[in-house]
Amino acid sequence: MAGHSKWANIKHRKAAADAKKGKIFTRLIKEITVAAKLGGGDPNSNPRLRLALDKARDANMTKDAVQRAIERGTGQLEGVSYEEVRYEGYGPGGAAVMLDCLTDNRTRTVAEVRHAFTKNGGNLGSDGSVAFMFKHCGQFIFAPGTSEDAVMEAGLDAGAEDVVKNDDGSIELICAPADFEAVRRALEKAKLKPELAEITMKPVNESEVTGDDAARMRRLLEAVEGLDDVQEVYTTAVLD
Repeated sequence: MAGHSKWANIKHRKAAADAKKGKIFTRLIKEITVAAKLGGGDPNSNPRLRLALDKARDANMTKDAVQRAIERGTGQLEGVSYEEVRYEGYGPGGAAVMLDCLTDNRTRTVAEVRHAFTKNGGNLGSDGSVAFMFKHCGQFIFAPGTSEDAVMEAGLDAGAEDVVKNDDGSIELICAPADFEAVRRALEKAKLKPELAEITMKPVNESEVTGDDAARMRRLLEAVEGLDDVQEVYTTAVLD
């Protein structure tokens, strides 16, 4: 089964992340703190924390910074209390956009999000207006040239739901969030290293956005990605 091109998007995201290392660290610290607060400070019994720690390691975050974030989450250190909030809406061309945020001030966050949508031709919607267009799942993406059969063999035995070869030759594996860690371990054992491994909200159907709408959608996505309280940005848009 073929899918849309993923590789250019992955490379773009990595380049953007490298260019904004300070912001990446801030997001990771928030995520580690909240994960530890909700599920405890032991990554062996807290899958969300374990995933956040993997991302922190990939970003070369210091052990001291990670430990402080865990201790703030578990209450051993004083710190800001964050809450999770999701905003949903539509961008130029009608594609869905969904934002997951961690904030200590909802009033500030919604004002910033609404401004970003309005300024860039989007519309902020109500709760649930686009969430049904996304599937909560684990996602692994491998570089073009990776053996589809090898990924399928390792992944399906560990609980993967689907393995897809994309138009650009990259391989995508999808699993239930609860099976993410088992699949990750199976892939590691098979010496298969994904370029991307995350629990995400994957579009059920993607919509192509072209021309002026694509340019405006890019500006909208850059605007919301630049907001301090935004942790993750999801969209059904495929930009030309």
